[in-house]
Amino acid sequence: GLLLMLLLESTVAQTTGAAFRVDSVFAMYDNTRSPGCAVGVIHKGEFVFRRGYGMANLEYGIPLASSSVFRIGSTSKQFTAAAMVLLAQDGRISLNDDIRKYLPELPDYGVQVTIRHLLHHTSGIRDYLTLAYLAGLRDDDFFTDEDVVTMLSRQRELNFSPGGEHLYSNSGYFLLSQIVKRVTGVSLKQYAQERLFGPLGMANTHFHDDHTHIVPQRATGYAPSDSGFRISITTLEMVGDGGIFTSVDDLLEWDRFFYAPSVSDLHLDRPNDFWTVMLTRGVLNKGDTLNYALGLTHGEYRGLKVISHGGAFVGFRAEMMRFPEQSFTVICLCNLSRSHPTALARQVADIYLGDLMGPKPDPQDGSSAAGSGERESEPLPLSPGQLAEYTGTYYSAELDVTYRISLANGDLRLEVGNDLDGRLRRSAVDRMRRGGVTLQFQRDADGMITGFVLDAGRVKNLGFTLLSED
Repeated sequence: GLLLMLLLESTVAQTTGAAFRVDSVFAMYDNTRSPGCAVGVIHKGEFVFRRGYGMANLEYGIPLASSSVFRIGSTSKQFTAAAMVLLAQDGRISLNDDIRKYLPELPDYGVQVTIRHLLHHTSGIRDYLTLAYLAGLRDDDFFTDEDVVTMLSRQRELNFSPGGEHLYSNSGYFLLSQIVKRVTGVSLKQYAQERLFGPLGMANTHFHDDHTHIVPQRATGYAPSDSGFRISITTLEMVGDGGIFTSVDDLLEWDRFFYAPSVSDLHLDRPNDFWTVMLTRGVLNKGDTLNYALGLTHGEYRGLKVISHGGAFVGFRAEMMRFPEQSFTVICLCNLSRSHPTALARQVADIYLGDLMGPKPDPQDGSSAAGSGERESEPLPLSPGQLAEYTGTYYSAELDVTYRISLANGDLRLEVGNDLDGRLRRSAVDRMRRGGVTLQFQRDADGMITGFVLDAGRVKNLGFTLLSED
């Protein structure tokens, strides 16, 4: 143990050389013409390195700093989970409660969906962002919390029986935000401010549930464009699954609370129990233990234990990666959609902890194996008459949306109203694909098409009925 301590001390002590090497990792962003990243490296509750690379705002020429405030996407989920754990420890809910106790308008699926299922992504509830896309909404279309609750209340099926599988679903964490509102009478934004961010001194952190709200030191989100960059932000106001705005500096306080939680911090009788619950992995009905805990993932990197969660939404990317046995944390927040903060954070960890790590993963490893699977061969082409069988107008009651399938220039085309529109490719008998979406057509006893079942990854078994043939 002592040898490891000495080795770590000497490793982290070589920070002057380390800073130069971190700079080189982020060199591509380190200019006044590009968005970039803010980086923080924390050892034993103190920054050993923090810096911004690139610009927080290209219009006004404002550089990024560790105080810049970023949207952190799904890295927010740990704070939503924290709110639920606080409510449970305050005796106001149980994590084993049926969610319909608080959200009675959700369908009764005949099986219990619990708060814990939502926390571990094992509820089977379909992902609302995918549903919105499948309903034909575009990136810049606006909808409200109430619209999402209504959309989820219309779903007659789950993706799977609760606890049967683990499938990442933003709906689960969005619904947790609604449960907070129903239990406390205040928004998740207000509850987290009073119970979490205020007490911890995270002065520049909030759940952003009003897109018109002014945020001091906000970094603008960007995406690449032909001329360089374009602004990439959202007007959506759902929180819980995402929506946290925070800075590298504020996340230091959250990290300190992880390693040294005190009773005074959040007025908890047993602060260590808080992290015990937060780090408890999900368990499926058949007994398999997940890597996913409560808004945090257990993993390992080069032989060291890691607790982390990334985030990606509009022009922002985020990663907070803890090495708990080394009391070492890397935070990387970026305001460019094509950045990869998880890979960048690992490169930073290599610099400081490399001496303690196992060999680097072989970049060739796995890539050849993935490519060796047989390619899906194009099935035999269909005649125009056979293709015409699939044309028509199809309706989904669960989405309250109509899809049109038409024949143009020998191709079947899907019309939804957003970038799902386009050519359908046949992948098997009565099965068509468009991007990551599969339509499995269904026929009656006479062999006539009656509808299709759609599968889009985070949404499964969504039924459409043929209304009229073209």
